[in-house]
Amino acid sequence: MRIAKNGDVHVSAPIGLPKKTVEKFIAEHLDWIEQARKRTLQRQQQRAAFYGQLPLKTRKDRAEAIARLKAIVEPMVERYSQQMGVTPSAITYKAMISRWGMCNIKTHAICFSIYTLLLPEWCIEHVVAHELCHLLEPTHNARFHALMDQYFPRWRAARKQTRLIQS
Repeated sequence: MRIAKNGDVHVSAPIGLPKKTVEKFIAEHLDWIEQARKRTLQRQQQRAAFYGQLPLKTRKDRAEAIARLKAIVEPMVERYSQQMGVTPSAITYKAMISRWGMCNIKTHAICFSIYTLLLPEWCIEHVVAHELCHLLEPTHNARFHALMDQYFPRWRAARKQTRLIQS
């Protein structure tokens, strides 16, 4: 049983399990459901408050935010690119709330969420190193983690902090 972001209760049950059994299970867990819904609502409100700190309602707001982020990100990209021996083909910026960055392995293009501007600078650096490491290793396997250890040793602490915001 899980609570969706909109507060709906989703129950998975084996095929053929009687509906009454599922309903009984739900009835027995109403307290848990209510608490989980409260936690989900609270997380949604925290996320909205966090992302609401950066207004992107107009083109001017967006352009100003991108300019501020570029001033932080691009020197980091240049420094890490030299250290790693990689070069992104393009760097773009989008208002993404489900991820801080993404890398297109085929084209070597990197995209950063404009909302990374809300992170502490050392966490932005983590996102930059992470995306550039994907140019060397596309998956999150042991080699990728070793590269992160080599180029940004504090990556675990930064990941923990950025995940707290996105959860």
